[in-house]
Amino acid sequence: MSDVETGTITTKVPARLDRLPWSRWHWMIVIGLGTVWILDGLEVTIVGNLSAQLAKPGSGLDITQAQVAGVAAALYVAGACSGALFFGWLTDRYGRKKLFIITLVVYLVATLMTAFSFSAWWFFLFRFMTGFGIGGEYAAINSAIDELIPSRHRGRIDIIINGSYWLGAAGGALLTVPLLNDLPLNIGWRVAFGLGVVLGLAILLVRRHVPESPRWLFIHGREGDAEQIVEGVEREIGTERLREPEYEITVHQRKSIGFVRIAHTMVALYPKRTVLGLSLFIGQAFLYNAITFGYAQILSTFFQIDTYTGYYFAVIAVGNFLGPLLLGHLFDTIGRIPMISFCYIGSGVLLLGTAWLFNQGVLTAVTLTACWSAVLFVASAGASSAYLTVSEIFPMETRAMAIAFFFAIGTAAGGIAGPLVFSTLVESGVPGDTALAFAIGGVVMIAAGLVEVFLGVKAERRSLESIAAPLTTAER
Repeated sequence: MSDVETGTITTKVPARLDRLPWSRWHWMIVIGLGTVWILDGLEVTIVGNLSAQLAKPGSGLDITQAQVAGVAAALYVAGACSGALFFGWLTDRYGRKKLFIITLVVYLVATLMTAFSFSAWWFFLFRFMTGFGIGGEYAAINSAIDELIPSRHRGRIDIIINGSYWLGAAGGALLTVPLLNDLPLNIGWRVAFGLGVVLGLAILLVRRHVPESPRWLFIHGREGDAEQIVEGVEREIGTERLREPEYEITVHQRKSIGFVRIAHTMVALYPKRTVLGLSLFIGQAFLYNAITFGYAQILSTFFQIDTYTGYYFAVIAVGNFLGPLLLGHLFDTIGRIPMISFCYIGSGVLLLGTAWLFNQGVLTAVTLTACWSAVLFVASAGASSAYLTVSEIFPMETRAMAIAFFFAIGTAAGGIAGPLVFSTLVESGVPGDTALAFAIGGVVMIAAGLVEVFLGVKAERRSLESIAAPLTTAER
């Protein structure tokens, strides 16, 4: 059944969620849902830093470093794009909680199978399946987080959570050093993937206690469940601490929303916001997926560093996490448009400067890492804001699918073509070719920042329903 009305209700659930003070309940949501980005960072970084070792005779795989940084990376991203679209549609249809459990299980099984790879095709297959699970996580988790976090905290929390990817990246980078140097060649990389499974199981235990989104529940005819969840949180916090809800909305409840209506909403109802979402995702995808996937390859090709690449990548990862951590609150105070445009344009300019210095041959492995840390300190908050933006600016019924759509299209443009093209540029060993890869990423980021200047949406400290009213709102 699709797009069939089942009833009409008036509710204050969104306003009651937005008025909540920060509490232990919110920390449970952050830990249970947000830590998946640590897993993603761990995954990508482990593979990137293992690329040189996997290509050595005796690793157990007949594979080249370019295949790891190029084909395997592209398949991981292709899986993420496919998983985002598939699970994104299911998330809007069947709820946030069911899907953020299922997608984590898919990730765990695929990562475990990767650890037992015995040939290149097996490795490629389960890199695709790992990405498939992670892509589904993006849609389910971002939509759930934004619907559960109070509006005055939504910007900083969403950006910091997305930025926590780099905690996993730093951990993965540091872990690869002893695994590569202290364990046999054909064992160390398998253990590295196994550690991701252990972390994922711990997250699964916490995630079981995260509730379904009350916003999703009342629109899909389960207002009793929505009221029960919100009342439980209010009792835990203490009703005497709560102000009166500021607004209410009336909606026509539906079991599901048709795919045609979802597409019409994005293309016809919000065309400018669709252009904005695509621009932000393509920009950050080129910068990150196209270049950081192959950072170990750059160190190996130009500076003959292969077993200690984790130390260099850990420095970059710390800079990446500090950006969202220190700049995140400004997205709720200074505002979305100035901060997003600053992060995109600023990081693009810094990356063009890095490209010029690299082409001149004046950078060492240490100074190149320092330049990248500066670029990504600024870029990381901007990249995180792309997920925040598309989860805010479209109606609730299309939220997960919107995240999935923009992630898939934007990442496919920058994250599939990028690694394939840029790994070839790096493999040539010509500094000018790698500088060209940097320059492309910088120019695309600047272009995305300019789109934000003209088409950005003022979403700071506003309820999701005031930014984009639900399609089922009676006032429509």
